[in-house]
Amino acid sequence: MRAVSLTETLRAAGVVGVLRAPDVDAAVHAARAAARGGLRVLELTFTTPGVTDALRTLRAELSGVTVGVGTVLNAAQAREAVDAGAAFLVSPHLDDDLLREAQTLGVPYLPGILTPSEAVRAGQLGARVLKVFPAASAGGPGFIRDLRGPLPHLHLMATGGVRPHEVPAYRAAGALAVGLGGHLFPARAVQDGDWDAVEAATRAALREAGLPL
Repeated sequence: MRAVSLTETLRAAGVVGVLRAPDVDAAVHAARAAARGGLRVLELTFTTPGVTDALRTLRAELSGVTVGVGTVLNAAQAREAVDAGAAFLVSPHLDDDLLREAQTLGVPYLPGILTPSEAVRAGQLGARVLKVFPAASAGGPGFIRDLRGPLPHLHLMATGGVRPHEVPAYRAAGALAVGLGGHLFPARAVQDGDWDAVEAATRAALREAGLPL
């Protein structure tokens, strides 16, 4: 997937579901449930044991969902994720080596940034979309707006502490999309295997975010 294509996908989706699960089976079932609830972009994470096995299964099943991998901390994980079919890579930090590896692999990489200096450096290195993390504790939509004041060209995804009803404000401030985790994937529901609850939570969160289902 080309970076510009990912930009368009994020803008259209508005929300990226960030899924952390205890095992492969839970990740697969939770992702299926969220897709039924209307989710269109999913970020699995390397904090899930066997995440690439889950990715292979979901890439084969969820044709209408763009699936990437987050919490990518090094180049080896990037290669593992791309080999399994990741459409994009996300990390909580800016890593020069990881960014170059993603470019070599031909897959969009969203590095985590917080300061203007990090944002500018990430752009100079070739990153097209940046993950603002942690967005809520940094100042929420106001921070996004202030960051884009002198840097209006930035394509941003806001993640960390965002609540569904705040999504319109983040997008109005200039974020392409926001990352939502527990509001789509309640920890108790994922732990207990209550996939109907995950589907209902996803549907409710997207509705609260003002997004079409």
